[in-house]
Amino acid sequence: MMKPFAACTCGRVGRRQLLTQTGMGFTGLVLGSMLHREALASEEKPWSPPDGKPHFAPKAKSVIWIFLQGGVSHLESFDPKPELNKWAGRTIAETPHKGVLDSAFVKKNVVQFTAVERKLMTSVLPLQVAFKKRGQSGIEVSDWWPELGGVIDKLAVVRSVWTTDNDHAAQLQFHTGRHIFQGFHPSIGSWVHYGLGSLNENVPKFVVVGPAVPPHLGGTGVSDGNYLGPQYSGVHLSSDPANPLPYASPGSAQTAAEQKSEFEFIEELNRLDAERYPTDPAIRARIKSYELAFRMQTAIPEVFEFNQEPEHIRRLYGMSQENTKHFGQDLLTARRLVERGVRFVQVFHGYRTDGNGWDAHSELKKNHSKLSAEVDLPLAGLIRDLDQRGLLNETIVVWGTEFGRTPGVEGNREGRDHHPFGFSCWMAGGGLKGGIAHGATDELGFHAVENRHYVTDLHATVLRQMGLDPRRLEVPGHKRLDIDFGEPIREIIA
Repeated sequence: MMKPFAACTCGRVGRRQLLTQTGMGFTGLVLGSMLHREALASEEKPWSPPDGKPHFAPKAKSVIWIFLQGGVSHLESFDPKPELNKWAGRTIAETPHKGVLDSAFVKKNVVQFTAVERKLMTSVLPLQVAFKKRGQSGIEVSDWWPELGGVIDKLAVVRSVWTTDNDHAAQLQFHTGRHIFQGFHPSIGSWVHYGLGSLNENVPKFVVVGPAVPPHLGGTGVSDGNYLGPQYSGVHLSSDPANPLPYASPGSAQTAAEQKSEFEFIEELNRLDAERYPTDPAIRARIKSYELAFRMQTAIPEVFEFNQEPEHIRRLYGMSQENTKHFGQDLLTARRLVERGVRFVQVFHGYRTDGNGWDAHSELKKNHSKLSAEVDLPLAGLIRDLDQRGLLNETIVVWGTEFGRTPGVEGNREGRDHHPFGFSCWMAGGGLKGGIAHGATDELGFHAVENRHYVTDLHATVLRQMGLDPRRLEVPGHKRLDIDFGEPIREIIA
């Protein structure tokens, strides 16, 4: 019987003998591989993935993609609507803006997630927070976001984003461009990973930090490579500095030499499998994952050595305050990862501290004031830190959420329901303009009406700044729709 891997510190001769006993044997595998290669030589050459080079001169090297789970209200963050205060307590039908309920967008752009059609909330709820003009640009930002207001001249706020899912699987749609009913597709992080070469072979190209997305809302699909192959999926890192890469630690009882021998043996097994099944992408991904895992055991723990950072930098991210500590740590991790060559870092916030995240169906003021206080300081700290290091010029920061919140009140506890018809996101750095508010919703914040942007326009903007043409990344046999590609938001590109 084969001994467990922990005991396999034998030499190559012993390994070969062991392999010969496991099925068709080493000689048979090699012979089979040679015959297979000869057969392939007589056929048309198979399609191969990109060469890792940008299609044109890039403006950015890395992306920090920040996603707030649950649905942040655009009306209490970056898109103030005084008309809500004016008509508070009235139904939308009683206002001069009743036409929003009859708009074609109500039916045309929403695919119901549940069998029961989601009702529109029609009793106007006033703004739950005040706004001020911030920075030299004078963009209005709510009082729940004072720190981001302090860096607003670095941000490009897009106030006219829309999507079609009116439930939380919109998290999947935000990252893949497809409604969950259309199945799973590669995520934006996977496309960046797929299209570009590595900046550092010791770290993954695509890393995920923060609380996971629940399976029924898209789960790992928000960071999955799907048909691109598992090697293009995001690597999830724990926020625990003592164990950032779960299950990758060799354990205290194993020496470095023993572990190296183990990896060599596993690699040999995998490569023999690859010879036997040369078209199986899972085997290729497994080989790469073992190679990367071995290198990451040294590189990744160093990322989490926050004591290397000066105290003033840790304060910048809010790591000295209890309510901002976790998210500040996640964003500092993101900065340290892009410094070390990670192409795409996906950071989630919401479900760690509150099971519903930003999903404020009731008591929006209580929910959003608490969660905004958790993220406002760290977000501004990230922008300031990247800027002072000269990294903002080559790093795109994206802030998004699955949808906004309704202009109308839900229930009798001053909450707002899901709202996919129009909401806000912002982007910064990587050759994008700062101090600009692009696009607009109507007077009630109901529909995106000016310079409307489906979520894949954000994807297209990121890919363009990274030097990638998404139409040149298509995979044979996997036809993409025009809406999948999106269009770069040229008005915010410097």
